Amino acid sequence: MDKSTILKHYKRKEIQEAMIEHCRDLEVGVRYGESFGKRPDILNYPGEVIDLAVKGVTSFHCSEERWKNPLQLSSEMSRKEMEELRSGWDLVLDIDCKLIDYSKICTDLIIRFLNYTGVKAVSCKFSGNKGFHIGVPFEAFPPKIKGVETRLLFPEAAKKIAFYVKENIKEELGRRILEFEGGNIAAIKEKTGFDKEIIRHEKNEFGDKVAKLNVEPFLGIDTILISPRHLYRAPYSLHEKSGLASIIIDPDKVLQFEKKMAEPGEFSVGERKFLDRGVQESAGKLLLQALDFEVKEEEPEEKEFRGEEIQIEGAIREEYFPPCIKLILNGISDGRKRAVFCLMNFLGKTGWDKKEIQEYLLRWNKEKNPEPLRENYILSQLRYFKPGEKLPPNCDNDGYYKDMGAKCEDKLCGKVKNPVNYTLIKWKRDRKLNQSPES
Repeated sequence: MDKSTILKHYKRKEIQEAMIEHCRDLEVGVRYGESFGKRPDILNYPGEVIDLAVKGVTSFHCSEERWKNPLQLSSEMSRKEMEELRSGWDLVLDIDCKLIDYSKICTDLIIRFLNYTGVKAVSCKFSGNKGFHIGVPFEAFPPKIKGVETRLLFPEAAKKIAFYVKENIKEELGRRILEFEGGNIAAIKEKTGFDKEIIRHEKNEFGDKVAKLNVEPFLGIDTILISPRHLYRAPYSLHEKSGLASIIIDPDKVLQFEKKMAEPGEFSVGERKFLDRGVQESAGKLLLQALDFEVKEEEPEEKEFRGEEIQIEGAIREEYFPPCIKLILNGISDGRKRAVFCLMNFLGKTGWDKKEIQEYLLRWNKEKNPEPLRENYILSQLRYFKPGEKLPPNCDNDGYYKDMGAKCEDKLCGKVKNPVNYTLIKWKRDRKLNQSPES
């Protein structure tokens, strides 16, 4: 984006006013091309938008959580302190797919499902590049649920809603994408870059195996980004890569959206809002159903793995790490947040304690990544993390390793289901050969 386009965009009074109204009580983060500004920050007055653009700001981002005073936020705060400062949270679902046509189908289906559950306050906006953000404001949720203040249930409740929605639409989503491609699975494989992993088989009423489309490897709701102090692109903010604006769209007309509608200067700012606060409660049923819904997310793998008790005394060394983890540790350009999720859970399962993991990830982020993540992001992910509690994603979850360019071809990888298993097999084998424990 050239600076004149940026300044012309943020100079529009209606855009300034819309952004200020949206960011009220939210933490704000700004981006200067490839780097982020200091946090926490806020926006108070319309003129601040153009003033920051003149200083080099290219995009504006805001928090899912609402705060009594965002400027009091600190990376050193305990969970209790953050809960006391949090006044609420909005549900923001980020549709994650590289193909805009598939994203539109998924977004439309999620909106219809939310409406089906009784939610009347659903809003939607184009993310600015290839996806969409679907929003339900905090005012649509009940103040309390099961005797607990709803404002205290972040990020757990938001993640449960995302899982609940994902599980309920996956069958129809696969059917609609297959229908969009005229039943041509080969076309889907070519467009997504995925092969066997997107096909699954189910038995029909006659006992015959029927092939169905599994969209999870290439399309879904990005639940990793539902986390404390996570920021999403503010309405009408520009996107550095595409040069497009994150415009608000009619939830009933998502399928009619075209990227050219989001070009700077080609759209008007209407009365429609993203996360309109002037709504009545309508999402209580959705929240209750989501909290009661049991999502089996890799649980069978964890139980199978835990069945073999292995005593690890100290952190297992890097020489035992699988190729995929080593590739990530060399530094990556895309998928850095997913990489953090993989690494922290992998290290936690291979004997590393929390302090070791924190020091290791901060060093990796600073020294290896071409564009490091904000240090506060890594610290926030580790704040409530318990080493050894969860496995990293399985080896066949290409939404992680393959998408990040870290898919390995090691012969042993085809015999294990998780990177941790690979490491423990090598570690145990070496320990047995040397007749002494390695750490």
